[in-house]
Amino acid sequence: MNRIFSGVQPTGNLHLGNYLGAIRNWVKLQDDYECIFCVVDMHAITVWQDPQQLIANTREVAAAMIASGVDPKKNIIFNQSMVPGHAELAWIFNCVARLGWLNRMTQFKEKAGSNREKASVGLYSYPNLMAADIMLYKATHVPVGEDQKQHLELTRDVAQKFNNDFKNDFFPIVEPLIFGEATRVMSLRDGSKKMSKSDPSAASRIVMTDGPDEIAKKIRKAKTDAHPIPENKEGLDGRPDAANLMGIFAALSDRNVDSICGEYGGSQFSTFKQALSDLAVEKLGPIGSEMQRLMADSSSIDAVLHDGAEQARAISEPILNDIKDIVGFLRP
Repeated sequence: MNRIFSGVQPTGNLHLGNYLGAIRNWVKLQDDYECIFCVVDMHAITVWQDPQQLIANTREVAAAMIASGVDPKKNIIFNQSMVPGHAELAWIFNCVARLGWLNRMTQFKEKAGSNREKASVGLYSYPNLMAADIMLYKATHVPVGEDQKQHLELTRDVAQKFNNDFKNDFFPIVEPLIFGEATRVMSLRDGSKKMSKSDPSAASRIVMTDGPDEIAKKIRKAKTDAHPIPENKEGLDGRPDAANLMGIFAALSDRNVDSICGEYGGSQFSTFKQALSDLAVEKLGPIGSEMQRLMADSSSIDAVLHDGAEQARAISEPILNDIKDIVGFLRP
């Protein structure tokens, strides 16, 4: 069976974009792949994190996975820092990857902004850690959003260069899994910007722990335009706010945008928003309630993460030992 590795940062306030762009897709994959799902807390510290908040956020992400339907009995769920092989392989990949490759990473430029000289070395080199996350388990597939395709290409480049440098075919060339509607969820207040926890407006995002009333309120106030819903997807061109809401509805209902346009074409958004609100409450309400229940008992979440880490180490340690032999490291 093919093996999937996927991770999500424990940055707190998981929102609809995290659910539709990643977690929901993991639930769909777990019956067809051997799945390793990781809370990437080492990636999180590329920018400063409050230690206690990082612990809480790590548990929140694990709770979100389980509440959404990721079965810890069928999949491996763990946090990255419990498996030291991630850091060890990242250093080896630091010595394989080229500076020019990292210089082309657009996300570093976006996150560092005008303070590039003050950014951490970890923020600059974290694509190599991402490559190590995947290759430590010799994963064959990675579910990615459009904004992560560049990092996956770097992973492929690093794996191929390692194979070429050491004249073997040790690492597989990982393939992306890109999903359909609303893989990139935009702000409810500005359809041209990605939904983000850092947005100063809480109304810009639906948080996974929001209750039914809060979900309905945010959708009711979501930005649209004055035009009616078009009869087909092409009619949404140049209408980012409308396209965002239509895409969210399509993703939550497992349909495509054209079929939603066919059903609601000609209607005003006031009618559509009510339908979207009902759908979002139906899909997200039970997840938020279960997350709250799980987070109230942190010992059960910690047990899942510790068990997952043991399983992850059992897979990764023999692979890392083979890598060390290939590189020429003496081992105990």
